[in-house]
Amino acid sequence: MGRIAKFAGVVALTTLSASISQVGQAADDLYSILALALDNDPTLRQAEANYRANHENRIQSRANLLPSFGIGGQTARLTSGPSSPIYTEITNPITGLKQSIKAVDEHSYRPGINNHGWGVNLTQSLVNIANWYSFQSAKASDQAAEMNLAAQEQDLIMRVSIAYFDVLRAIDLLDTNVQEEEAARRSLDQTQQREEVGLVPITDVLDAQAAYDLARNTTILQRDFLQSRYEALEAITGQSHPSLAVLDDEFPIVNAEGTLDEWEDQADSNSLAIAAAEYNLVAQKKTLKARKSDRLPTVDFTGSFGHNVTAPIVNQGIVIGGGAFDRTSLGVSVSIPLYTGGAISSRRRAAEYNVIAAKESLEFTKRQLTQNIRNSYRRVNTDVMVIAQRQQSILSAQSALDATELGEQVGTRNIVEVLRARENLYRALRQYADARYNYIIDSLVLKQTAGILTPQDVIELNQWLAE
Repeated sequence: MGRIAKFAGVVALTTLSASISQVGQAADDLYSILALALDNDPTLRQAEANYRANHENRIQSRANLLPSFGIGGQTARLTSGPSSPIYTEITNPITGLKQSIKAVDEHSYRPGINNHGWGVNLTQSLVNIANWYSFQSAKASDQAAEMNLAAQEQDLIMRVSIAYFDVLRAIDLLDTNVQEEEAARRSLDQTQQREEVGLVPITDVLDAQAAYDLARNTTILQRDFLQSRYEALEAITGQSHPSLAVLDDEFPIVNAEGTLDEWEDQADSNSLAIAAAEYNLVAQKKTLKARKSDRLPTVDFTGSFGHNVTAPIVNQGIVIGGGAFDRTSLGVSVSIPLYTGGAISSRRRAAEYNVIAAKESLEFTKRQLTQNIRNSYRRVNTDVMVIAQRQQSILSAQSALDATELGEQVGTRNIVEVLRARENLYRALRQYADARYNYIIDSLVLKQTAGILTPQDVIELNQWLAE
Protein backbone atom coordinates (compact mmCIF):
# COMPACT_ATOMS: atom_id res chain seq x y z
CA MET A 1 0.00 0.00 0.00
CA GLY A 2 2.27 2.74 -1.28
CA ARG A 3 -0.50 5.21 -1.92
CA ILE A 4 0.43 7.57 0.90
CA ALA A 5 3.85 8.15 -0.59
CA LYS A 6 2.36 8.61 -4.06
CA PHE A 7 -0.07 11.33 -2.99
CA ALA A 8 1.28 14.46 -1.36
CA GLY A 9 -2.03 16.25 -1.08
CA VAL A 10 -1.45 17.93 2.28
CA VAL A 11 2.04 19.11 1.38
CA ALA A 12 1.04 20.26 -2.09
CA LEU A 13 -1.96 22.23 -0.90
CA THR A 14 0.04 23.79 1.94
CA THR A 15 2.76 24.78 -0.52
CA LEU A 16 0.09 26.26 -2.76
CA SER A 17 -1.27 28.40 0.07
CA ALA A 18 2.22 29.58 1.05
CA SER A 19 3.18 30.50 -2.49
CA ILE A 20 -0.05 32.48 -2.91
CA SER A 21 0.66 34.53 0.22
CA GLN A 22 4.24 35.16 -0.88
CA VAL A 23 3.33 36.27 -4.38
CA GLY A 24 0.39 38.35 -3.16
CA GLN A 25 -1.51 37.69 -6.35
CA ALA A 26 -4.56 39.94 -6.51
CA ALA A 27 -6.33 38.51 -9.55
CA ASP A 28 -9.29 36.25 -8.90
CA ASP A 29 -8.18 33.25 -10.89
CA LEU A 30 -8.50 29.55 -10.18
CA TYR A 31 -5.08 29.39 -8.51
CA SER A 32 -5.73 32.13 -5.96
CA ILE A 33 -9.28 31.01 -5.24
CA LEU A 34 -8.10 27.49 -4.45
CA ALA A 35 -5.65 28.94 -1.92
CA LEU A 36 -8.48 30.88 -0.30
CA ALA A 37 -10.61 27.75 -0.20
CA LEU A 38 -7.79 25.88 1.52
CA ASP A 39 -8.03 28.26 4.47
CA ASN A 40 -11.75 28.99 4.45
CA ASP A 41 -13.67 25.97 3.17
CA PRO A 42 -15.77 24.60 6.06
CA THR A 43 -16.03 21.13 4.52
CA LEU A 44 -12.25 20.68 4.39
CA ARG A 45 -11.75 22.09 7.87
CA GLN A 46 -14.40 19.71 9.18
CA ALA A 47 -12.63 16.81 7.47
CA GLU A 48 -9.30 17.84 9.01
CA ALA A 49 -10.86 18.06 12.48
CA ASN A 50 -12.46 14.63 12.05
CA TYR A 51 -9.12 13.20 10.96
CA ARG A 52 -7.31 14.64 13.99
CA ALA A 53 -10.04 13.36 16.30
CA ASN A 54 -9.74 9.88 14.78
CA HIS A 55 -5.96 10.05 15.12
CA GLU A 56 -6.40 10.37 18.88
CA ASN A 57 -7.93 6.88 18.91
CA ARG A 58 -4.57 5.52 17.82
CA ILE A 59 -2.84 7.29 20.71
CA GLN A 60 -5.46 6.10 23.18
CA SER A 61 -5.13 2.52 21.95
CA ARG A 62 -1.35 2.65 22.28
CA ALA A 63 -1.73 3.87 25.86
CA ASN A 64 -3.09 0.44 26.84
CA LEU A 65 0.34 -1.03 26.03
CA LEU A 66 2.35 1.54 27.97
CA PRO A 67 2.88 1.74 31.73
CA SER A 68 0.54 3.80 33.84
CA PHE A 69 2.02 5.74 36.75
CA GLY A 70 0.15 7.60 39.44
CA ILE A 71 0.76 9.43 42.68
CA GLY A 72 -1.62 10.20 45.50
CA GLY A 73 -1.68 11.54 49.02
CA GLN A 74 -3.98 12.04 51.94
CA THR A 75 -4.16 13.89 55.21
CA ALA A 76 -6.64 13.63 58.07
CA ARG A 77 -7.13 15.33 61.37
CA LEU A 78 -8.85 13.31 64.08
CA THR A 79 -10.49 14.92 67.07
CA SER A 80 -12.73 13.53 69.79
CA GLY A 81 -14.36 14.63 72.99
CA PRO A 82 -17.71 14.91 74.75
CA SER A 83 -20.39 17.12 73.30
CA SER A 84 -20.52 19.16 76.58
CA PRO A 85 -18.10 19.57 79.53
CA ILE A 86 -18.02 16.90 82.25
CA TYR A 87 -18.04 18.21 85.79
CA THR A 88 -17.19 16.47 89.06
CA GLU A 89 -17.75 17.40 92.72
CA ILE A 90 -14.86 17.71 95.16
CA THR A 91 -14.62 18.83 98.81
CA ASN A 92 -12.70 21.99 99.51
CA PRO A 93 -10.15 21.08 102.17
CA ILE A 94 -10.26 24.57 103.65
CA THR A 95 -13.95 25.25 103.80
CA GLY A 96 -15.07 21.68 103.86
CA LEU A 97 -17.70 22.50 101.30
CA LYS A 98 -18.36 20.57 98.11
CA GLN A 99 -17.89 22.34 94.79
CA SER A 100 -18.27 21.35 91.14
CA ILE A 101 -15.30 21.71 88.79
CA LYS A 102 -14.80 20.85 85.05
CA ALA A 103 -13.16 17.49 84.75
CA VAL A 104 -13.23 17.12 80.95
CA ASP A 105 -13.58 19.92 78.35
CA GLU A 106 -16.14 19.67 75.55
CA HIS A 107 -15.08 18.64 72.03
CA SER A 108 -12.77 21.10 70.27
CA TYR A 109 -11.07 21.10 66.82
CA ARG A 110 -7.90 22.64 68.14
CA PRO A 111 -6.33 19.65 69.81
CA GLY A 112 -6.27 16.59 67.60
CA ILE A 113 -4.25 13.97 65.81
CA ASN A 114 -2.82 14.55 62.33
CA ASN A 115 -2.38 11.56 60.03
CA HIS A 116 -0.98 11.99 56.54
CA GLY A 117 0.76 10.05 53.82
CA TRP A 118 1.55 9.74 50.13
CA GLY A 119 2.20 6.98 47.67
CA VAL A 120 3.02 6.09 44.08
CA ASN A 121 1.81 3.16 41.99
CA LEU A 122 2.88 1.63 38.70
CA THR A 123 1.02 -0.77 36.40
CA GLN A 124 2.47 -2.32 33.26
CA SER A 125 0.75 -4.81 31.01
CA LEU A 126 3.10 -7.72 30.36
CA VAL A 127 0.90 -9.95 28.23
CA ASN A 128 -2.31 -8.69 26.62
CA ILE A 129 -2.74 -9.94 23.08
CA ALA A 130 -6.14 -8.28 22.66
CA ASN A 131 -4.73 -4.82 23.41
CA TRP A 132 -1.89 -5.36 20.94
CA TYR A 133 -4.22 -6.25 18.07
CA SER A 134 -6.53 -3.39 19.04
CA PHE A 135 -3.58 -1.04 18.66
CA GLN A 136 -2.78 -2.50 15.24
CA SER A 137 -6.42 -2.01 14.25
CA ALA A 138 -6.31 1.62 15.39
CA LYS A 139 -3.19 2.19 13.28
CA ALA A 140 -4.90 0.84 10.17
CA SER A 141 -8.01 2.91 10.86
CA ASP A 142 -5.82 5.98 11.20
CA GLN A 143 -4.27 5.26 7.81
CA ALA A 144 -7.73 4.84 6.29
CA ALA A 145 -8.71 8.21 7.76
CA GLU A 146 -5.59 9.72 6.21
CA MET A 147 -6.67 8.44 2.81
CA ASN A 148 -10.14 9.89 3.33
CA LEU A 149 -8.63 13.27 4.22
CA ALA A 150 -6.51 13.18 1.06
CA ALA A 151 -9.68 12.40 -0.89
CA GLN A 152 -11.34 15.42 0.70
CA GLU A 153 -8.43 17.55 -0.47
CA GLN A 154 -8.88 16.29 -4.01
CA ASP A 155 -12.59 16.90 -3.66
CA LEU A 156 -11.83 20.51 -2.69
CA ILE A 157 -9.93 20.97 -5.95
CA MET A 158 -12.92 19.61 -7.84
CA ARG A 159 -15.48 21.69 -5.97
CA VAL A 160 -13.50 24.88 -6.49
CA SER A 161 -12.91 24.09 -10.16
CA ILE A 162 -16.57 23.23 -10.80
CA ALA A 163 -17.78 26.36 -9.01
CA TYR A 164 -15.23 28.54 -10.83
CA PHE A 165 -16.00 27.27 -14.31
CA ASP A 166 -19.72 27.29 -13.58
CA VAL A 167 -19.36 31.05 -13.14
CA LEU A 168 -17.45 31.35 -16.43
CA ARG A 169 -20.03 29.12 -18.10
CA ALA A 170 -22.84 31.36 -16.83
CA ILE A 171 -20.95 34.47 -18.00
CA ASP A 172 -20.55 33.06 -21.50
CA LEU A 173 -24.19 32.02 -21.64
CA LEU A 174 -25.28 35.47 -20.48
CA ASP A 175 -23.09 37.15 -23.11
CA THR A 176 -24.61 34.95 -25.80
CA ASN A 177 -28.12 35.68 -24.54
CA VAL A 178 -27.43 39.43 -24.55
CA GLN A 179 -26.19 39.17 -28.14
CA GLU A 180 -29.29 37.19 -29.09
CA GLU A 181 -31.51 39.75 -27.39
CA GLU A 182 -29.78 42.59 -29.23
CA ALA A 183 -30.11 40.78 -32.55
CA ALA A 184 -33.79 40.14 -31.85
CA ARG A 185 -34.30 43.81 -31.02
CA ARG A 186 -32.66 44.93 -34.27
CA SER A 187 -34.77 42.42 -36.21
CA LEU A 188 -37.90 43.73 -34.50
CA ASP A 189 -37.00 47.33 -35.37
CA GLN A 190 -36.31 46.43 -39.01
CA THR A 191 -39.52 44.42 -39.29
CA GLN A 192 -41.57 47.26 -37.81
CA GLN A 193 -40.04 49.69 -40.30
CA ARG A 194 -40.75 47.38 -43.21
CA GLU A 195 -44.29 46.81 -42.00
CA GLU A 196 -44.88 50.55 -41.86
CA VAL A 197 -44.09 50.88 -45.57
CA GLY A 198 -46.13 47.81 -46.43
CA LEU A 199 -43.28 45.43 -47.29
CA VAL A 200 -44.25 42.76 -44.72
CA PRO A 201 -47.52 41.83 -43.01
CA ILE A 202 -48.25 42.56 -39.36
CA THR A 203 -47.80 38.88 -38.53
CA ASP A 204 -44.07 39.26 -39.20
CA VAL A 205 -43.94 42.04 -36.61
CA LEU A 206 -45.75 39.85 -34.09
CA ASP A 207 -43.33 36.99 -34.72
CA ALA A 208 -40.35 39.32 -34.31
CA GLN A 209 -41.87 40.76 -31.12
CA ALA A 210 -42.38 37.27 -29.67
CA ALA A 211 -38.77 36.34 -30.45
CA TYR A 212 -37.50 39.52 -28.76
CA ASP A 213 -39.68 38.97 -25.68
CA LEU A 214 -38.43 35.40 -25.35
CA ALA A 215 -34.80 36.49 -25.69
CA ARG A 216 -35.33 39.26 -23.14
CA ASN A 217 -36.89 36.84 -20.67
CA THR A 218 -34.00 34.39 -21.12
CA THR A 219 -31.49 37.15 -20.40
CA ILE A 220 -33.26 38.05 -17.15
CA LEU A 221 -33.22 34.42 -16.00
CA GLN A 222 -29.57 34.03 -17.00
CA ARG A 223 -28.54 37.08 -14.94
CA ASP A 224 -30.16 35.51 -11.89
CA PHE A 225 -28.46 32.18 -12.65
CA LEU A 226 -25.08 33.92 -12.93
CA GLN A 227 -25.55 35.54 -9.54
CA SER A 228 -26.35 32.17 -7.98
CA ARG A 229 -23.11 30.76 -9.47
CA TYR A 230 -21.14 33.62 -7.93
CA GLU A 231 -22.70 32.86 -4.56
CA ALA A 232 -21.89 29.17 -4.86
CA LEU A 233 -18.22 30.08 -5.30
CA GLU A 234 -18.41 32.52 -2.41
CA ALA A 235 -19.80 29.78 -0.16
CA ILE A 236 -16.55 27.85 -0.57
CA THR A 237 -14.04 30.66 0.00
CA GLY A 238 -16.07 32.91 2.27
CA GLN A 239 -15.27 35.89 0.01
CA SER A 240 -16.95 37.47 -2.96
CA HIS A 241 -15.33 37.32 -6.41
CA PRO A 242 -16.98 39.96 -8.60
CA SER A 243 -14.52 39.48 -11.46
CA LEU A 244 -12.77 36.32 -12.57
CA ALA A 245 -10.09 35.49 -15.08
CA VAL A 246 -11.69 33.95 -18.17
CA LEU A 247 -10.66 31.00 -20.28
CA ASP A 248 -8.40 31.68 -23.24
CA ASP A 249 -9.96 30.98 -26.64
CA GLU A 250 -6.82 29.03 -27.55
CA PHE A 251 -7.22 26.56 -24.71
CA PRO A 252 -6.20 23.19 -26.18
CA ILE A 253 -8.82 20.48 -26.56
CA VAL A 254 -7.03 17.14 -26.82
CA ASN A 255 -7.78 13.51 -26.10
CA ALA A 256 -6.84 11.96 -22.78
CA GLU A 257 -3.19 10.99 -22.69
CA GLY A 258 -2.45 7.29 -22.75
CA THR A 259 -4.65 4.28 -23.24
CA LEU A 260 -7.57 3.14 -21.15
CA ASP A 261 -5.49 0.25 -19.78
CA GLU A 262 -2.87 2.70 -18.57
CA TRP A 263 -5.50 4.79 -16.82
CA GLU A 264 -6.95 1.70 -15.18
CA ASP A 265 -3.47 0.75 -13.92
CA GLN A 266 -2.98 4.24 -12.51
CA ALA A 267 -6.34 4.12 -10.80
CA ASP A 268 -5.58 0.72 -9.27
CA SER A 269 -2.26 2.00 -7.91
CA ASN A 270 -3.32 5.47 -6.75
CA SER A 271 -7.02 5.38 -5.96
CA LEU A 272 -7.57 6.86 -2.52
CA ALA A 273 -10.95 5.14 -2.25
CA ILE A 274 -9.36 1.72 -2.71
CA ALA A 275 -6.56 2.57 -0.30
CA ALA A 276 -9.05 3.59 2.37
CA ALA A 277 -11.08 0.42 1.82
CA GLU A 278 -7.94 -1.74 2.05
CA TYR A 279 -6.82 -0.10 5.30
CA ASN A 280 -10.32 -0.49 6.69
CA LEU A 281 -10.20 -4.21 5.86
CA VAL A 282 -6.86 -4.52 7.66
CA ALA A 283 -8.33 -2.73 10.67
CA GLN A 284 -11.31 -5.08 10.82
CA LYS A 285 -9.05 -8.14 10.55
CA LYS A 286 -6.92 -6.87 13.43
CA THR A 287 -10.04 -6.21 15.44
CA LEU A 288 -11.17 -9.79 14.80
CA LYS A 289 -7.83 -11.08 16.10
CA ALA A 290 -8.27 -8.90 19.17
CA ARG A 291 -11.72 -10.33 19.84
CA LYS A 292 -10.40 -13.88 19.42
CA SER A 293 -7.72 -13.04 21.99
CA ASP A 294 -10.20 -11.86 24.60
CA ARG A 295 -10.25 -15.36 26.14
CA LEU A 296 -6.47 -15.52 26.52
CA PRO A 297 -4.82 -14.84 29.88
CA THR A 298 -3.58 -11.33 30.60
CA VAL A 299 -0.55 -10.67 32.79
CA ASP A 300 0.08 -7.34 34.51
CA PHE A 301 2.93 -6.10 36.67
CA THR A 302 1.97 -3.87 39.59
CA GLY A 303 4.16 -1.94 41.99
CA SER A 304 3.50 0.60 44.69
CA PHE A 305 5.28 2.57 47.40
CA GLY A 306 3.56 4.34 50.27
CA HIS A 307 4.75 6.60 53.10
CA ASN A 308 2.31 7.16 56.00
CA VAL A 309 2.65 9.17 59.21
CA THR A 310 0.26 8.65 62.12
CA ALA A 311 0.19 10.69 65.30
CA PRO A 312 0.43 8.80 68.62
CA ILE A 313 -2.61 8.36 70.81
CA VAL A 314 -2.26 9.48 74.40
CA ASN A 315 -4.52 7.66 76.82
CA GLN A 316 -4.21 8.52 80.52
CA GLY A 317 -0.67 9.60 80.02
CA ILE A 318 0.29 6.53 78.04
CA VAL A 319 1.50 7.08 74.45
CA ILE A 320 0.23 4.45 72.06
CA GLY A 321 1.41 3.94 68.47
CA GLY A 322 2.30 6.71 66.07
CA GLY A 323 5.30 7.25 63.80
CA ALA A 324 6.25 7.06 60.12
CA PHE A 325 5.92 3.88 58.10
CA ASP A 326 6.92 2.94 54.53
CA ARG A 327 5.30 0.19 52.54
CA THR A 328 6.25 -1.28 49.16
CA SER A 329 4.52 -3.81 46.97
CA LEU A 330 5.67 -5.61 43.81
CA GLY A 331 3.52 -8.20 42.16
CA VAL A 332 2.34 -9.94 39.02
CA SER A 333 -1.34 -10.61 38.42
CA VAL A 334 -2.88 -13.07 35.97
CA SER A 335 -6.46 -12.85 34.78
CA ILE A 336 -8.34 -15.47 32.75
CA PRO A 337 -11.97 -14.76 31.75
CA LEU A 338 -14.08 -17.88 32.12
CA TYR A 339 -17.63 -16.69 31.60
CA THR A 340 -18.93 -13.22 30.71
CA GLY A 341 -22.53 -13.94 29.86
CA GLY A 342 -21.74 -14.59 26.19
CA ALA A 343 -20.35 -11.08 25.58
CA ILE A 344 -16.94 -12.29 24.36
CA SER A 345 -18.44 -14.68 21.83
CA SER A 346 -20.87 -12.03 20.63
CA ARG A 347 -18.10 -9.48 20.11
CA ARG A 348 -16.10 -12.04 18.15
CA ARG A 349 -19.05 -12.82 15.86
CA ALA A 350 -19.66 -9.10 15.31
CA ALA A 351 -16.00 -8.70 14.34
CA GLU A 352 -16.28 -11.56 11.84
CA TYR A 353 -19.28 -9.89 10.20
CA ASN A 354 -17.40 -6.59 10.07
CA VAL A 355 -14.56 -8.31 8.21
CA ILE A 356 -17.03 -9.69 5.66
CA ALA A 357 -18.56 -6.24 5.24
CA ALA A 358 -15.12 -4.67 4.75
CA LYS A 359 -14.21 -7.27 2.10
CA GLU A 360 -17.42 -6.62 0.19
CA SER A 361 -16.91 -2.87 0.49
CA LEU A 362 -13.43 -3.23 -1.02
CA GLU A 363 -14.74 -5.36 -3.85
CA PHE A 364 -17.54 -2.89 -4.57
CA THR A 365 -15.06 0.00 -4.54
CA LYS A 366 -12.83 -1.78 -7.06
CA ARG A 367 -15.73 -2.52 -9.39
CA GLN A 368 -17.05 1.00 -9.11
CA LEU A 369 -13.58 2.40 -9.77
CA THR A 370 -13.27 0.35 -12.95
CA GLN A 371 -16.64 1.62 -14.14
CA ASN A 372 -15.90 5.23 -13.22
CA ILE A 373 -12.45 5.33 -14.81
CA ARG A 374 -13.79 3.89 -18.05
CA ASN A 375 -16.70 6.31 -18.13
CA SER A 376 -14.45 9.27 -17.32
CA TYR A 377 -11.89 8.31 -19.95
CA ARG A 378 -14.57 7.83 -22.58
CA ARG A 379 -16.30 11.08 -21.61
CA VAL A 380 -13.14 13.16 -22.09
CA ASN A 381 -12.55 11.75 -25.55
CA THR A 382 -16.22 12.21 -26.39
CA ASP A 383 -16.00 15.84 -25.30
CA VAL A 384 -13.17 16.39 -27.79
CA MET A 385 -15.35 15.14 -30.65
CA VAL A 386 -18.37 17.08 -29.42
CA ILE A 387 -16.42 20.34 -29.27
CA ALA A 388 -15.15 19.85 -32.82
CA GLN A 389 -18.71 19.20 -33.95
CA ARG A 390 -19.98 22.24 -32.04
CA GLN A 391 -17.45 24.42 -33.87
CA GLN A 392 -18.66 23.09 -37.19
CA SER A 393 -22.28 23.60 -36.18
CA ILE A 394 -21.55 27.29 -35.47
CA LEU A 395 -20.13 27.73 -38.98
CA SER A 396 -23.08 25.90 -40.50
CA ALA A 397 -25.63 27.87 -38.46
CA GLN A 398 -23.96 31.17 -39.36
CA SER A 399 -23.98 30.30 -43.04
CA ALA A 400 -27.62 29.23 -42.84
CA LEU A 401 -28.56 32.48 -41.09
CA ASP A 402 -26.74 34.61 -43.66
CA ALA A 403 -28.49 32.78 -46.51
CA THR A 404 -31.90 33.01 -44.83
CA GLU A 405 -31.54 36.73 -44.13
CA LEU A 406 -30.55 37.30 -47.73
CA GLY A 407 -33.53 35.26 -48.90
CA GLU A 408 -35.81 37.24 -46.59
CA GLN A 409 -34.57 40.46 -48.16
CA VAL A 410 -35.35 39.26 -51.69
CA GLY A 411 -38.65 37.73 -50.68
CA THR A 412 -37.86 34.02 -50.93
CA ARG A 413 -37.77 33.51 -47.11
CA ASN A 414 -39.96 34.89 -44.35
CA ILE A 415 -39.27 36.28 -40.91
CA VAL A 416 -40.14 33.00 -39.16
CA GLU A 417 -37.38 31.23 -41.03
CA VAL A 418 -34.94 34.01 -40.16
CA LEU A 419 -35.86 33.77 -36.48
CA ARG A 420 -35.47 30.02 -36.54
CA ALA A 421 -32.06 30.27 -38.20
CA ARG A 422 -30.91 32.86 -35.65
CA GLU A 423 -32.13 30.68 -32.81
CA ASN A 424 -30.10 27.77 -34.21
CA LEU A 425 -26.97 29.95 -34.36
CA TYR A 426 -27.17 31.12 -30.75
CA ARG A 427 -28.06 27.64 -29.58
CA ALA A 428 -24.89 26.39 -31.28
CA LEU A 429 -22.86 29.14 -29.58
CA ARG A 430 -24.24 28.19 -26.16
CA GLN A 431 -23.64 24.51 -26.74
CA TYR A 432 -20.07 25.17 -27.84
CA ALA A 433 -19.27 27.18 -24.70
CA ASP A 434 -20.96 24.56 -22.55
CA ALA A 435 -18.98 21.75 -24.19
CA ARG A 436 -15.63 23.47 -23.50
CA TYR A 437 -16.32 23.73 -19.79
CA ASN A 438 -17.62 20.17 -19.71
CA TYR A 439 -14.30 19.07 -21.20
CA ILE A 440 -12.30 20.86 -18.48
CA ILE A 441 -14.35 19.42 -15.64
CA ASP A 442 -14.38 15.92 -17.13
CA SER A 443 -10.58 16.04 -17.53
CA LEU A 444 -10.22 16.88 -13.82
CA VAL A 445 -12.74 14.18 -12.88
CA LEU A 446 -10.67 11.63 -14.81
CA LYS A 447 -7.57 12.52 -12.78
CA GLN A 448 -9.53 12.55 -9.54
CA THR A 449 -10.95 9.11 -10.28
CA ALA A 450 -7.44 7.83 -11.00
CA GLY A 451 -6.23 9.36 -7.72
CA ILE A 452 -3.62 11.60 -9.36
CA LEU A 453 -5.32 15.00 -9.13
CA THR A 454 -2.99 17.53 -7.48
CA PRO A 455 -2.71 21.33 -7.19
CA GLN A 456 -0.18 21.16 -10.04
CA ASP A 457 -3.10 20.45 -12.36
CA VAL A 458 -4.70 23.68 -11.17
CA ILE A 459 -1.45 25.58 -11.79
CA GLU A 460 -1.25 24.26 -15.35
CA LEU A 461 -4.91 25.02 -16.00
CA ASN A 462 -4.52 28.48 -14.51
CA GLN A 463 -2.03 29.41 -17.23
CA TRP A 464 -4.93 29.46 -19.70
CA LEU A 465 -6.89 31.98 -17.67
CA ALA A 466 -6.55 35.71 -18.33
CA GLU A 467 -8.24 38.85 -17.06
